Amino acid sequence: MTLVMTRPASTTVADGMDLMPIRFGRAVCGDLTQAERREWWLANGLGAYAAGTIAGSLTRRYHGLLVAPVEPPLGRRLVFAKADATLIADGREWPLFTNRWASGALAPTGHEHAESFHLDRRIPVWTYAVAGRRVEARVWLEQGKNTVTTAWRLHPDAGDGDGVALRVTLLVNGRDHHGTTDRHGFNPDLRTDAPDRLRVVEPGGFTLTLHAPSGRIEPRRDWHADFLLPIEEERGLAPVDHHLCVGDAVFNLRPGQWVGVVGSLEAEADTDIPASLARRRAQEAAVLDSADDALPEMADAPGWVRRLVLACDSFLFARPLPGVPDGQSVIAGYPWFGDWGRDTMIALPGLTLATGRADSARRILETFARFVDHGMLPNVFPGAGERADYNTVDAALWYVEAWRAYVEATGDLDALARTFPVLADIIDWHRRGTRYGIGEDPADGLLRAGEPGLQLTWMDAKIGDWVVTPRHGKPVEINALWFNALRAMAGFADRLGRPAGFYVEAAEKVRCSFTRFIRPQGGLYDVIDGPDGDATIRPNQIFAVSLPFSPLEPAVQARVVAECRRELLTSHGLRSLAPDHPDYRGHYHGGVWERDGGYHQGPVWAWLIGPFALAVHRVTGDADAAQRLLEPIADHLTDAALGQVSEIFDGAPPHTPRGCPVQAWSAACVLEAWWRLEQTKSSNGRT
Repeated sequence: MTLVMTRPASTTVADGMDLMPIRFGRAVCGDLTQAERREWWLANGLGAYAAGTIAGSLTRRYHGLLVAPVEPPLGRRLVFAKADATLIADGREWPLFTNRWASGALAPTGHEHAESFHLDRRIPVWTYAVAGRRVEARVWLEQGKNTVTTAWRLHPDAGDGDGVALRVTLLVNGRDHHGTTDRHGFNPDLRTDAPDRLRVVEPGGFTLTLHAPSGRIEPRRDWHADFLLPIEEERGLAPVDHHLCVGDAVFNLRPGQWVGVVGSLEAEADTDIPASLARRRAQEAAVLDSADDALPEMADAPGWVRRLVLACDSFLFARPLPGVPDGQSVIAGYPWFGDWGRDTMIALPGLTLATGRADSARRILETFARFVDHGMLPNVFPGAGERADYNTVDAALWYVEAWRAYVEATGDLDALARTFPVLADIIDWHRRGTRYGIGEDPADGLLRAGEPGLQLTWMDAKIGDWVVTPRHGKPVEINALWFNALRAMAGFADRLGRPAGFYVEAAEKVRCSFTRFIRPQGGLYDVIDGPDGDATIRPNQIFAVSLPFSPLEPAVQARVVAECRRELLTSHGLRSLAPDHPDYRGHYHGGVWERDGGYHQGPVWAWLIGPFALAVHRVTGDADAAQRLLEPIADHLTDAALGQVSEIFDGAPPHTPRGCPVQAWSAACVLEAWWRLEQTKSSNGRT
């Protein structure tokens, strides 16, 4: 049965006032270090994205106004890089943008004119104050379309606006979003068939149409070369990029009237800017309304939690398949990742069930059911013409848990009955043995996994032939998931009227054998029965407490939580390795080798704070204390990727955000934990 609560009209989310405000004034906007540190990110539900800094400068190769899947589903290219606006008034020009150059120059410095920046839900909004006038600028993507709009207007207090104009320099590209530009390899045709429209045609690739409604486009063709990308330089990658200027859009400005540029890969694009903005704002409001209407707990959630509801919407995208035209999947993180099996299943409850989108949960689960093979779920979902990659031991076990969460939230036994044979096949293959040495040890019922040269758990860094944390043997979280899956399957069988004894007996054997993980001096071994054994203090043990079915006695659960709190807990998550270990790295930086070598050797992983909070609640029964562990994420939402949660943080203070700036499971696991704890309080009769 689904509970429904409609939000009273007096507290409607139409104006977004119930969201935690994300806003900065001149102190941040005018300080380049602070303004570049903070980024805005947008998505469109098709895998495309747009991103930039609030300074207006480019610091990543991934920054741009439209990065779209030219080769669906996720062959993404940067096609529209920048729209640099210059205000023209009283015979003078004021740039409203900033650029960094490889020479070390910073020119122009338009961020110095920014009076404020804020997010209107997720839409970035700048206000510039120049020449006694105030100009508002916005960027948004059309939901379900590969279309971006960047728009400007004079504020109504600007007088009559006589003689005020705007020139917008249009920079395009055609490269893979992971690469940098070869100026000799990008030579598109430029076609003008109307004064306000320019088509950028990459033969055999794409057609980007640039529209300038209420204005005109003056074509050009020259390279703006040698943009410096400092974050890529910091990552040890090529730090210089180039973009092709294809023209200037020119507008006359009138107070209160929107002008702008619409860039689209669609055959037809709506160029009514006010209507497009209204649709985008309505879609943003609908995301929040959907959560309110479906989930009583969300109607009065704190503003930072409601920010996470919006954040989670960014990761859902359409993935139609033969026979599943409405298939959906999850982007694991922007900008680096596509849809990964493990990440999708870990994030799914938070992305969908905690946001009132159970139908999306079902579509994602049924989409992935098509790819279960030998009892395994793909680690990396296949792109067009590609084969699925199954090098993961935990994705299928998280898939069973995602189904458990879905059925618990919806009671949808029809969907469960359709997929039960797939779930049963997962268990059967794991008992008999499947790829990569994954299989049940008949002696103790525990799962073993691993072959030389492979990384199968979520701690999966690999550099060339070096598997940094192989964890071959019987990893602790894999066997916690195995126990949880067996217990979940017993529950499924009961609800469907099918024999459950097999699953109950197998789970009991695992429970008895799980005592082998208990370390005399504290928590749990990270791996047993491996080539070398592993008593390293890592966060993987927390899942033996946080998952719905725990194989541990309460006293041992408390010891696990205490050890993780003492050795691993930070404000934004759990460290991946205790600081007193000789392999611990407190800072995540450097080139590819250095970063990947330290990926799981000390950085804080944000997604783990959700399971830790749930584990604390299981041990203490104090839902309020557990929720307070999540609250520091609210401060992070105003840093780095605004309104989003980073993938990792430095293990050492001040725990600087690192890694992928917009990570699905980071936002989803925090939201899921808050929601489940709130449900607990509600079920106990509290408000």
